Amino acid sequence: MAVKQTGKKVYKTMQGKTVDMDLLRKRNELTPAVGNAKVNARGDELGPGGKIVKKREDVLADYYRDHPGTVAHKEKTEQPVEQPVVEEPAEKTSKEDWVEDADGNFVKKDQ
Repeated sequence: MAVKQTGKKVYKTMQGKTVDMDLLRKRNELTPAVGNAKVNARGDELGPGGKIVKKREDVLADYYRDHPGTVAHKEKTEQPVEQPVVEEPAEKTSKEDWVEDADGNFVKKDQ
Protein backbone atom coordinates (compact mmCIF):
# COMPACT_ATOMS: atom_id res chain seq x y z
CA MET A 1 0.00 0.00 0.00
CA ALA A 2 2.12 2.83 -1.29
CA VAL A 3 1.54 6.37 -0.15
CA LYS A 4 2.22 9.14 -2.63
CA GLN A 5 4.76 11.55 -1.23
CA THR A 6 4.23 15.22 -2.03
CA GLY A 7 7.78 16.33 -1.45
CA LYS A 8 11.06 15.45 0.17
CA LYS A 9 11.02 15.97 3.93
CA VAL A 10 14.46 17.32 4.76
CA TYR A 11 14.90 19.26 7.99
CA LYS A 12 17.84 21.14 9.46
CA THR A 13 18.68 20.68 13.11
CA MET A 14 19.70 23.47 15.44
CA GLN A 15 23.32 22.40 14.96
CA GLY A 16 23.05 22.70 11.17
CA LYS A 17 22.85 18.98 10.34
CA THR A 18 20.30 17.86 7.73
CA VAL A 19 17.88 15.04 8.52
CA ASP A 20 16.06 13.33 5.64
CA MET A 21 12.88 11.99 7.28
CA ASP A 22 11.84 9.83 4.31
CA LEU A 23 15.23 8.11 4.20
CA LEU A 24 15.18 7.62 7.98
CA ARG A 25 11.67 6.15 7.82
CA LYS A 26 12.65 3.81 4.97
CA ARG A 27 15.88 2.72 6.68
CA ASN A 28 14.08 1.76 9.92
CA GLU A 29 11.01 0.18 8.34
CA LEU A 30 11.81 -3.35 9.53
CA THR A 31 13.04 -2.34 13.00
CA PRO A 32 10.82 -3.68 15.80
CA ALA A 33 8.74 -1.00 17.51
CA VAL A 34 9.45 -0.03 21.11
CA GLY A 35 6.94 -1.42 23.60
CA ASN A 36 4.88 -4.56 23.82
CA ALA A 37 2.95 -4.22 20.54
CA LYS A 38 4.99 -6.94 18.73
CA VAL A 39 5.03 -5.05 15.43
CA ASN A 40 7.72 -3.37 13.38
CA ALA A 41 7.65 0.24 12.21
CA ARG A 42 5.74 -0.75 9.07
CA GLY A 43 2.97 -2.50 11.00
CA ASP A 44 3.87 -6.15 10.27
CA GLU A 45 3.11 -8.56 13.12
CA LEU A 46 6.27 -10.11 14.55
CA GLY A 47 6.73 -13.53 16.06
CA PRO A 48 9.53 -15.02 18.17
CA GLY A 49 12.95 -13.73 17.21
CA GLY A 50 11.51 -10.75 15.31
CA LYS A 51 10.37 -12.83 12.33
CA ILE A 52 7.44 -11.43 10.32
CA VAL A 53 4.38 -13.59 10.97
CA LYS A 54 1.75 -11.52 9.17
CA LYS A 55 2.35 -8.70 6.71
CA ARG A 56 0.75 -5.28 7.15
CA GLU A 57 -1.48 -5.75 4.10
CA ASP A 58 -2.87 -9.01 5.55
CA VAL A 59 -3.49 -7.37 8.94
CA LEU A 60 -5.45 -4.55 7.30
CA ALA A 61 -7.40 -6.96 5.06
CA ASP A 62 -8.40 -9.04 8.12
CA TYR A 63 -9.46 -5.95 10.02
CA TYR A 64 -11.70 -4.61 7.27
CA ARG A 65 -13.19 -8.04 6.63
CA ASP A 66 -14.04 -8.66 10.31
CA HIS A 67 -15.45 -5.22 11.18
CA PRO A 68 -18.84 -4.65 9.51
CA GLY A 69 -18.99 -0.99 10.62
CA THR A 70 -16.16 0.03 8.32
CA VAL A 71 -16.68 1.40 4.85
CA ALA A 72 -16.85 -1.34 2.23
CA HIS A 73 -14.35 -1.15 -0.61
CA LYS A 74 -16.20 -0.91 -3.92
CA GLU A 75 -14.72 -1.57 -7.31
CA LYS A 76 -14.96 1.35 -9.67
CA THR A 77 -17.31 0.79 -12.55
CA GLU A 78 -17.64 2.96 -15.59
CA GLN A 79 -21.06 4.55 -15.19
CA PRO A 80 -22.14 7.81 -16.74
CA VAL A 81 -22.16 10.64 -14.24
CA GLU A 82 -25.40 12.57 -14.14
CA GLN A 83 -24.91 16.27 -14.63
CA PRO A 84 -26.87 18.45 -12.19
CA VAL A 85 -29.67 20.41 -13.75
CA VAL A 86 -29.07 24.14 -13.50
CA GLU A 87 -32.19 26.23 -13.83
CA GLU A 88 -31.95 29.58 -15.56
CA PRO A 89 -33.21 32.52 -13.52
CA ALA A 90 -36.66 33.73 -14.53
CA GLU A 91 -35.44 37.22 -15.36
CA LYS A 92 -31.91 38.31 -15.99
CA THR A 93 -30.68 41.35 -14.15
CA SER A 94 -27.82 43.58 -15.12
CA LYS A 95 -25.83 46.24 -13.33
CA GLU A 96 -28.12 48.92 -14.70
CA ASP A 97 -31.11 47.40 -12.85
CA TRP A 98 -29.57 48.23 -9.46
CA VAL A 99 -29.19 51.62 -7.76
CA GLU A 100 -27.64 52.69 -4.49
CA ASP A 101 -30.02 54.10 -1.88
CA ALA A 102 -29.28 56.73 0.81
CA ASP A 103 -27.95 54.11 3.26
CA GLY A 104 -25.42 52.72 0.75
CA ASN A 105 -27.38 49.52 -0.01
CA PHE A 106 -28.01 48.40 -3.57
CA VAL A 107 -31.67 47.87 -4.46
CA LYS A 108 -33.55 47.28 -7.71
CA LYS A 109 -34.75 50.33 -9.62
CA ASP A 110 -38.37 49.14 -9.38
CA GLN A 111 -38.51 49.53 -5.59
